[in-house]
Amino acid sequence: MSNRYHASWEPLLKPLFKQDYMRRLSAFVQRERAQSLVFPSEPLVFNAFKLTPFEDIKVVILGQDPYHNDGQAHGLSFSVPDGIALPPSLKNIYTELVSDIPGFVYPRSGNLTSWAKQGVLLLNATLTVRAHQAASHQGQGWEVFTDQIIQLISQKLDGVVFMLWGSYAQKKSMLIDLQKHCVLKTVHPSPLSAHRGFFGCQHFSKANKYLLSKGKEPIDWQV
Repeated sequence: MSNRYHASWEPLLKPLFKQDYMRRLSAFVQRERAQSLVFPSEPLVFNAFKLTPFEDIKVVILGQDPYHNDGQAHGLSFSVPDGIALPPSLKNIYTELVSDIPGFVYPRSGNLTSWAKQGVLLLNATLTVRAHQAASHQGQGWEVFTDQIIQLISQKLDGVVFMLWGSYAQKKSMLIDLQKHCVLKTVHPSPLSAHRGFFGCQHFSKANKYLLSKGKEPIDWQV
């Protein structure tokens, strides 16, 4: 297991993995994998924790579920591997970046690994899903786990930007110390809601301005 996440996460994740709910969750996911196709593949479930060391976290972008269609999910919220068609929400994220960040060029790839390696934790609230069945692994314990992760980030780090898009993500603000961190809220970037406030939110430039104010390197958002 430990080779699936960065060593900096070990002292934080080990106690969580020993909790009863995580044992039940692990058994559930194993049963699901035995019976049907589950995304992402097992080695990629904790990909966000592998690519972004704990102490390097500057920004948290919270998603809800992994993508549930073939080839899309690789353990990073909103991201898809190279060569996979851009999902609608990611298209809208890129559209906002074009208007928000001077010189940003609309990318061909939806792979956000470069963000993760700069300290952007791309965290889904639920880390697995049954193929072609959205939300099929919700309510099994993943949300308890990722809520604990958000609380640990809030408690142990300073000056992190949390981007909470949509009502589901915004509820997580109660887990965050607003005195220590920057919380940016708007509607979800999906086509259903992006026109109601996501476009024009300027979260990416606001995040960089905040990071600079804390003496941190800004994120190069260009993919």
